[in-house]
Amino acid sequence: MPKHRDPLNERSLHVEQHERQAAKGERRRKLQSTKKKLQRTGKSKRPRRKDWMPDDLDGWDDAEYTYHERIMPAGERERRRRVERLAFRPAEAEEDERAVETLATADWRGLVVEASAGLYRVDLGDRTLLCRPRGVLKAEELGFTNVVAVGDQVLVREDGAGGGIVEAVLPRRSALVRPDVFYGHLQQVIVANADQVLIVASWREPVIWLELIDRHLIAAERSNLRPIICVNKIDLVDDEAVFQATVQPYRALGYRLILTSARTGAGVKQLRSVLHARTTVLAGLSGVGKSSLLAAVQPGLALRTGAVSARGEGRHTTVQTTLLRLAAGGFVVDTPGIREFGLSDLHRHELAQFFPEIAALAPHCRFKDCAHSDEPECAVRAGVSQGEILTSRYHSYRQIYASLPT
Repeated sequence: MPKHRDPLNERSLHVEQHERQAAKGERRRKLQSTKKKLQRTGKSKRPRRKDWMPDDLDGWDDAEYTYHERIMPAGERERRRRVERLAFRPAEAEEDERAVETLATADWRGLVVEASAGLYRVDLGDRTLLCRPRGVLKAEELGFTNVVAVGDQVLVREDGAGGGIVEAVLPRRSALVRPDVFYGHLQQVIVANADQVLIVASWREPVIWLELIDRHLIAAERSNLRPIICVNKIDLVDDEAVFQATVQPYRALGYRLILTSARTGAGVKQLRSVLHARTTVLAGLSGVGKSSLLAAVQPGLALRTGAVSARGEGRHTTVQTTLLRLAAGGFVVDTPGIREFGLSDLHRHELAQFFPEIAALAPHCRFKDCAHSDEPECAVRAGVSQGEILTSRYHSYRQIYASLPT
């Protein structure tokens, strides 16, 4: 006797099958979307067989793999788990945070105080440990060339050979970045978790470079760091009127300005107060006196200093980024002299907003997309002619504008 068919039951099975396929397709879509966001620009070797794929990582697109290699690439499991955590937030976000808290109780938590050649010195409170990053930490997937930076809070463990391994980098509250010197599509984190940037320039030896100051001001604002301008070597000022005409516009724009001389001690007390209880990045051309100023703020602080060359250019004396603890409280980050401070991911049409005096006049230009160069009826160029915009600031704008992508 033929078995009676239940059309309602068959329909229910078809619906369930359709729902499972739809859910699997949505999972695959989310994973692929997240993976594309994280993958780096260049091509890399891909795993070639899925025999090793565990059930909990099902849903990945395996059409990209060929079938003649059976070994799971190092770190592939961790990489895929990480992509899954990012793809399916916020459900896994709380679990991810709890995992970090658990790891924090099992490992040491420390502060990265020095970075050089892929090695990191971590302050654990009672001692320091020279560490290397764990192999599966891939900075390139996040668009960076360095996975760990000075100022990072990290979780570490000993490696059994007198050193340590950075197991995890805790979330950053801020990051000062610039394009990498060799890989322009990637960024380099100069320092993490800073509060402010002390932009140090010297009046002479080397001569004050206003464009570099303006670049640092933009970089600080884009990184949500408070900028402070420090003009050092004021004992070399020989024309007070010219000096005041140069620095006054920055005061008028609302920037904090400190005038110092490491040689005479002028302004050192004020500088010490500004640095207290904060993490401060020192930025500026080599030879402007950053190290000498720090030694004046905290006598006995062992820093390398150097003279200025015969051409008036600063010699490179600090060769690696170092975080220094101040006895009165706070940290300063001494960085190598930066001759060309890049403005990562900034485009030409965005530049005017970082020059308040230009942004105020730009809406009055004849053309909405005015570059403020040679266009007719440009309110900005008129403002320069009438003295509303300082010529040096307009010059900085034009130089920076020319260096940015469209």
